[in-house]
Amino acid sequence: IYLYNPFPDLQNVCVYQPRLLSTHLPYASLPTSIKDSNSKIVFICRNPLDMFISLWSFLYKLGDESLEPLSLDEAFDKFYHGIYAYGPFFDHVLGYWKASQENPSKILFLKYEDLKEDINSHLKNLAMFLGVPFTDDEEKQGVVEEIAKIYSFENLKEVEVNKKGVHISGIPHTGFCRKGKVGDWSNFLTPFMAERLEKLIQEKMDSSGLTFNLSSKTSKDITSA
Repeated sequence: IYLYNPFPDLQNVCVYQPRLLSTHLPYASLPTSIKDSNSKIVFICRNPLDMFISLWSFLYKLGDESLEPLSLDEAFDKFYHGIYAYGPFFDHVLGYWKASQENPSKILFLKYEDLKEDINSHLKNLAMFLGVPFTDDEEKQGVVEEIAKIYSFENLKEVEVNKKGVHISGIPHTGFCRKGKVGDWSNFLTPFMAERLEKLIQEKMDSSGLTFNLSSKTSKDITSA
């Protein structure tokens, strides 16, 4: 919508109400028109280790064929030092985390790992947050479970448009879907890399109250003291 017109007429462009817009912008960069409005904000983050591997894989696929692909070591060093398109990862995440703590009725902070572990409960919480809770009849009829099935990673990855479609930027939609698994970072990062990132998580998240589940298999958590 915004690619060719920075000031689109959303009233006529978006026929569905309420409108749903997505962005990668950090909270500090959101305009006051959003922060001061009645709009709801749903922020979803992923643990830093899996997020980095997903990012590196994505950028690797998008690399200019005339240039040498960015190695894992190079990408790790940049990520570790906060060189990222939308600002340092931890500043980005903590911006929304702190805002959600201050204004929980406006900002819902979700973690990908939690969604993978118990999607049904989080769907109910999301519906409640948006002001459209499921009715008792809908829950008894299995509506929550059906939505979870329809929008599961496994199902969406097999949707025709995600297998053959092309993004407006020219990127094949297949480039946006990899594995969607928690803890896959262990298949790529060296023990030294993982240790460095874990220490960085503890340093950056100190006293924030935000924790990350790094592996659903080991239930390993990085907890802020």
